[in-house]
Amino acid sequence: MDKLLLQKQVLQRLTEDLEQVEQAARAAHETATHEENIAENKYDTLGLEAAYLATGQARRAQAIAQSIAQWRQFRPHAYDASKGIQLAALVCLVDESGQQQQLFLGPSGASMKLINGAEIIQVISSDAPLGNAMLGKCEGDEIAIQVAQMRQHFEVLRVD
Repeated sequence: MDKLLLQKQVLQRLTEDLEQVEQAARAAHETATHEENIAENKYDTLGLEAAYLATGQARRAQAIAQSIAQWRQFRPHAYDASKGIQLAALVCLVDESGQQQQLFLGPSGASMKLINGAEIIQVISSDAPLGNAMLGKCEGDEIAIQVAQMRQHFEVLRVD
């Protein structure tokens, strides 16, 4: 599987997300600053609420822009079995019920699903509990993570 193609898809999705968030931030800012939304009394909070929303959207846009920068600097490389799973690894896991999943371990900020042909690939970072648990593992190794009250177990089937 072409990791550069996956990286390109992630960057495309992040760019689309950034455009949407920036548009939402502009709309919230316009609402917050529109003259009809000036508070007439202490219970008139539409302008204030829109200002809070605009601030949150601006922060989200900044976080996405940082993720884009990280993904642009990211250089996917071939898997090195002597180091185990690292960033840029494409991993196939199987859970206790036999369900397989493909994971692409990348920089933070891009948890998303990509479709490559008939395959669905979950993009995760090493900040995610499963991503962190995979670091250093090799084919055939077992991984266990705690999710709420439940312990989940996986086996590493393949790593590219």
